[in-house]
Amino acid sequence: MTMHGPTRRSVLLATSATAFTVGCGKYGDENDSGSDTASASAGQELARTSDVPVGGGTIFKDEGVVVTQPKDGEFKAFTNICTHQGCPVANVSGGTINCTCHGSKFSIEDGSVKNPPATEPLTEKKITVEGGSIKLA
Repeated sequence: MTMHGPTRRSVLLATSATAFTVGCGKYGDENDSGSDTASASAGQELARTSDVPVGGGTIFKDEGVVVTQPKDGEFKAFTNICTHQGCPVANVSGGTINCTCHGSKFSIEDGSVKNPPATEPLTEKKITVEGGSIKLA
């Protein structure tokens, strides 16, 4: 008896290839820069200036923000979501904000990509620094 149509093997291979392709896509909306993921609101205190090391930074996971201090008294803030595939960044060390999902690294000074696979910088967040308090603007 001759069978016409897909075999079990070809169906399994096609299904596996589709699942792999879908699994490698970017998290969230294709146009999502990660800017909507932060749950912190304007005016909310993120930290004290003493909580953020000079030449490093601190990740505020619940607020979706990374605050850095590239130079003494200079503070910057960025989204904590890697622009490569939407993983949260894991740590700040060696002058970079690091995503351990795929190895992307971003500058603590301006969020620019220092090590791929990410090709887009982290989105900058507006902050204010008043009397030792760092707040979202």
